[in-house]
Amino acid sequence: MILVSRLFFVKNYVGLTLWPFIIVKDATLKNDTVLINHEKIHLKQQLELLVVFFYVFYLVEWCVRCICYVDSYKAYKNISFEREAYANERNLNYPSARSAFSFIKYL
Repeated sequence: MILVSRLFFVKNYVGLTLWPFIIVKDATLKNDTVLINHEKIHLKQQLELLVVFFYVFYLVEWCVRCICYVDSYKAYKNISFEREAYANERNLNYPSARSAFSFIKYL
């Protein structure tokens, strides 16, 4: 289910996934197939890690990468979940074809 809300967004971020919802910054983004596909990949990741573990792993990895890169945006772009999603967001078949725990290849 895709929801529209400006509440969750800062800077240039326009979409996020809070299982089972995809939330976008404005209604026009509901038609952005690449963005929606990116977020669908996150839905798969969240489901396979039973949602809670996804958020724990995401936060821990972001903190570690912030220390490594000393740049929060660079840390975000290098989180394994984000690397998998960005690498495959243009492949519209990827969410249904991906193997479980595929994010591990991006660690």
